[in-house]
Amino acid sequence: MAAAARIDMRVDEDTKTLAERAAVALGCTSLTEFMTRLIREHAPEIIENEANIQLTNQQFDSFMAVCQDTERKPSARILEAARRLDEEGF
Repeated sequence: MAAAARIDMRVDEDTKTLAERAAVALGCTSLTEFMTRLIREHAPEIIENEANIQLTNQQFDSFMAVCQDTERKPSARILEAARRLDEEGF
């Protein structure tokens, strides 16, 4: 895989030493390989966790009750939030 982009970062000496030791423990040949591996393994899960909403059964039931209340009209703020979510593809 050819390098297409560059990430530069500065860390304190202890953090660098820790990363180097961890890279060796995982069998990585470089800090770049180690960091790439960490990003590829963990970033998708982090992104998915941020994109999902988990509710308890009680919270879901309350949400559904509000959604089914046809007498209440959504506020301008709610309509704007919905519009922005639609634009972002949610």
